[in-house]
Amino acid sequence: MRRTIVGAAGLLLALPVLTTISPASAAQTAQTAQTARNANACYVQAGALTTGKDSVDRYVNATSPISVKPVSTMAKAPIGDRAVSLSSEWTWDDDFGDEMSLSGNIVTGGALYQAGQLVEKGTGGKVVSSTLNRIGGGWGDFRTLTRSWSLDQSTWRTYALRNDGVLLRWSVSLDKTGKETWRANGSYAGFSAVKTVALISRTSSYDTLLATTQGGALYTIRIPLTSPMKPIVKSVRSSTWQGFETLLTSRCGQYGTLLLGIDKDTGSGYLYAVGHANGTATVINGLGKVPATFSDPVNFGWASVVDAPLFGE
Repeated sequence: MRRTIVGAAGLLLALPVLTTISPASAAQTAQTAQTARNANACYVQAGALTTGKDSVDRYVNATSPISVKPVSTMAKAPIGDRAVSLSSEWTWDDDFGDEMSLSGNIVTGGALYQAGQLVEKGTGGKVVSSTLNRIGGGWGDFRTLTRSWSLDQSTWRTYALRNDGVLLRWSVSLDKTGKETWRANGSYAGFSAVKTVALISRTSSYDTLLATTQGGALYTIRIPLTSPMKPIVKSVRSSTWQGFETLLTSRCGQYGTLLLGIDKDTGSGYLYAVGHANGTATVINGLGKVPATFSDPVNFGWASVVDAPLFGE
C-alpha cells in the first residue's frame, strides 16, 4: 500500500486552502495574512546531487520559524563519477513491498538519461538495483529541465529551455520494459532572458511554469496543451528575483504554492508562500531565510507519485 514519507516522518498532511487572490487592495492585505497562516502546514522536499555522493533528501517546513529536517540519504546517486549539469524533479513510490522506487532525468556529458533505483526501506538508502538509460545527446545547450507528472506515471510532459531562448516540450511515456520514450510536442522561442523555471500548475488543459529572468523579474508561463504550442506570459513581479539559480515548488493547500528559492552563489535558501497566481495581484509572502546551506551543485525537488498535482495558477 502506498504511503507518504512525510506521513512516516510525522509531518502535517492536512493542508489548508489558499484562496484565490482579489486584485482589490484590502483583499490583498487579508489574503497575505491568510497565506502566511496556511503555509505553516506545508513543506518542500528538497533534493540535491553531487558527483560521488549520496543524493540528498530534506524537508524544508514552513513553520515559524522555518525548520529543516536533518539532511538524510535517499539513495546513492546513480551517476558514479559523472558530473551532472541538470536534473529534473525526482519521484518516489513506496508501493514495492520492502523497497522504494526512485526515478528522474539527468543531463551529464551533454546527454540526457533516464535514472532509476530500487532502495531498501529503513536502511538509509541501501540500493537494490540501479539503471541509467541514455535518451539522447545534444543537451549541453539546455539550462532547465522540468517535468509535469501524471498520477498514473505512465505518461507525462517535460519542458526544457535551451540557451537560445527556445522552450521545448516533449510527451514522455513508458514502454513495457519501463524505458522512457520521448516525442517532440512543440516549441516556442523568445525566452532568452529567463534564468530558471519551476512547475506551479498541472491541469488537464495546461501547465504553468514560474520563471525568473536575468533582470530580476518573476513571470508565470501558462502553456496550453493544444498544438501549436502558444505560451501565455504574465508578469508577477518586475524586480528583485535575479538572485535565485534554482526554484523548487510544492502544493500548499487547494490553490497555493510553497516556493523555495536557492541562491547558488551564497548557498542560501529563502521560502515563500505564494497565493493562486493572478499576475501582479499575486500574493507572495516571504517566510524568511532557510536555516540550511545548499552547497550541492545540482538541486531538485522530490515528490511522491501519489501527490496531488500542483495547482498554483
